[in-house]
Amino acid sequence: MKGIKEVCFACMALGVVATAQGAESYPARPITLIIGFPPGGGADNVGRIYANSLSRLLKQPVVIENRPGAGSTIGAAQAAKAKPDGYTLYLGNSSVMGSDSVLYSVSYTPDDFMPVARLTIAPMILIASKKSGISSVEDLLQRARKAPNTINVASSGNGVITHLAAVEFMSASATKLMHIPFKGGAPATQSVAAGDTDISFATAPSARSAIDTGKAIGLGITTAQPSSLIPQYRPIADLGVPGYNIANWWGIFVPKGTPAAAVDVLFKATNEILADKDVRQNFASGYEDVAPSASVEEFAKFARQEGEQGLRLAKASRETAN
Repeated sequence: MKGIKEVCFACMALGVVATAQGAESYPARPITLIIGFPPGGGADNVGRIYANSLSRLLKQPVVIENRPGAGSTIGAAQAAKAKPDGYTLYLGNSSVMGSDSVLYSVSYTPDDFMPVARLTIAPMILIASKKSGISSVEDLLQRARKAPNTINVASSGNGVITHLAAVEFMSASATKLMHIPFKGGAPATQSVAAGDTDISFATAPSARSAIDTGKAIGLGITTAQPSSLIPQYRPIADLGVPGYNIANWWGIFVPKGTPAAAVDVLFKATNEILADKDVRQNFASGYEDVAPSASVEEFAKFARQEGEQGLRLAKASRETAN
């Protein structure tokens, strides 16, 4: 009898060991980061810095999938329906918190996403094509008021932050601009540099690419406070549009139902990444300030609040969604 018991206990022990060895520790395979914009723009720049850093920290490949179009809702829809196992991440902002549903027929709601952690926050830069002849915010206001809807403004898509920044500008300045949506920040700013469109409220990396060509100029930034990363540009609020204030931010989201353990790993890894001096410098070179969240819950609250502002602007933007 004693021998049988010993054999049973040995089998049980082996079973426990086998189970432990067979259990998958997260992450155990490559992770995909979906970006709803094309390569070359502000979102892509942030996403690639993050993905490279996350890959090194977690010792697993992090593969970028650019899914541009329809104001980033194509990428968001793919992320929302992905298997909630921690292996599909989405680089998003306030649009997935409800504003995109105002202008698009989407198959998801904000509840289909779980906010994980905020990455960065930054002002956008109002740029103007050299061919437009617009040399300042004051000049833009005078022209827009004299001839409504004759100045066109390029954005990275209906309902996304670069469009909403234009909507807020029109509301705060009592002007009307002609909105021209593109599939991302890079093609929008390229159109300004080429002179095909007049202005754009562009993310800083996208704006810089147009300004560096010498074919576009920066007129001002969208936040009410000056930026230490872009000290050469003053807030639009100080240049003739009092009260104007809107910022762009990026965060990591996962599909609803993703295990809490995976979310915890991603949150801690993200904050460790954002504390790294080299990473902070890489973001700063793209005019992005790191903005770590105190907790998953704090980021979720922030995302919902920003979503409310985005929803308000998206509703106001319907008449400009060309």
